[in-house]
Amino acid sequence: MDVEQFRIAGYKAIDRICDYFYSLEERAVVSTVEPGYLRKALPGKSGAPEEGETFDKIADDFRDLILPGLTHWQHPSFFAYFPTSCTAEGVLGDLYSSSVSNPGFNWACSPACTELEAVVMDWAAKLFGLSDVFFNTSGVGGGVLHTTASDSALTAVVAARSRYTRLHPEVAIEDLVMYVTTQTHSLGTKAALILGLSCRPLEVKPEDEYGLRGDTLHSAILEDKANGKHPFILIATVGTTSTGAIDKLDELGDIVQEHGLWLHVDAAWAGVALACPEYRELCQLESINRYAQSFCTNFHKWGLVNFDASTLWVRDRTLLTDALDVTPEFLRTRANKEGTVIDYRNWQLALGRRFRSLKVWFVLRSYGVQGFRNHLRKGVELANRFSSLLEASSQFELVVRPSITLTVFRLVPYDSLANATNDISSLNLLNRIFHRRLSSTDLFLTQTEVNGVFCIRFAVGAARTQEKHIDMAWKVLCAEAGPAVEEWTSTPT
Repeated sequence: MDVEQFRIAGYKAIDRICDYFYSLEERAVVSTVEPGYLRKALPGKSGAPEEGETFDKIADDFRDLILPGLTHWQHPSFFAYFPTSCTAEGVLGDLYSSSVSNPGFNWACSPACTELEAVVMDWAAKLFGLSDVFFNTSGVGGGVLHTTASDSALTAVVAARSRYTRLHPEVAIEDLVMYVTTQTHSLGTKAALILGLSCRPLEVKPEDEYGLRGDTLHSAILEDKANGKHPFILIATVGTTSTGAIDKLDELGDIVQEHGLWLHVDAAWAGVALACPEYRELCQLESINRYAQSFCTNFHKWGLVNFDASTLWVRDRTLLTDALDVTPEFLRTRANKEGTVIDYRNWQLALGRRFRSLKVWFVLRSYGVQGFRNHLRKGVELANRFSSLLEASSQFELVVRPSITLTVFRLVPYDSLANATNDISSLNLLNRIFHRRLSSTDLFLTQTEVNGVFCIRFAVGAARTQEKHIDMAWKVLCAEAGPAVEEWTSTPT
């Protein structure tokens, strides 16, 4: 494909993408294909074609073969997991960055890539109200764009381990302990698995809305130290996946400082809410600024930037570079030797990196601070509408208090309890039936389990979701509740 052929194909691609956006609401949220469908349908099943094909044919196959196998995360009735953003600005940012493809591992690769990232990370730090120490211009801390919050957490654990072992060289790796909670995302356990570390999940209680308390952490530290273990990091969460729980950073902060632990705050989903001043107390911004060694949130969830765009800020950048700087001769540059630039390869595990900052820059400039905040506030309003409908109903109950844009609930038909038991296992069966029935509707909701209670998550955040989609979702839930109860009551115990 030469440049002019690319121009023609590009025009067609943009037209088809726009048509796809217009058609989203008419599509089923979840794909209905069967496993293995694509291998059977693809031309040239045994391998790549010997002769090149026309791009029109390739693009048609994307439309005819790939699109039917996609789950549409930007669909206005997508309420599963957490949202994944896709804006026109983000698409164009990815298009432009792909057109100037480079591995970006140091400043000399393409100075603009490094410098724009440093700038937009400071813009984002200001947007979220982070302390000046987290700004790249501070020369002390700073921010970097990663792939996902899992990548950011793994990087933070590597840096925390490196810091601890430098301070305590006599401590064996197998004696190190990292803390998460029973509600923490699997990223914590996976980081421990990758690094060969012990990971202790700390219990959280429903009366604390599943947020980690200071006395629980303190007791665990004392117990582990008495057993010859060395706690070195706590991964705390602002907005857990299952329930939206927020760990009590104001209680945890002094404890981690007293015992020399690194505090990493994972706010992958909820952290962008810090852009709105009214949510900063809820999300414990003051404690983040005071205690966190590292902080992560994702623009690519609720923050209008296309996947992937995960942000990581550190209080002391040297703790990252001391852990991750490996500079063979072929990577040395004059600017690096003089210490006048950031080489972001030393702020992450991989060497190469994408030009992610361009799409963040495009989104923040196009929406502006107020437009970004308006998007977040609209999501909260829509979630509040849903939770209000649910609380007014006699068929459903909240499992935990709604958190920002996440509502966790279950079906509890009180008028049917005379005909069926209402113990946890029985109601879990009911809600499994209910969730299965919902899976065949025009909604997408995911399930979770909280203290043995099977429940359903309703997460608002897709940019195209409007009030009518909340109301439609509510009608579907109510319509499926009755048949689910009938099936439940007729199921042998």
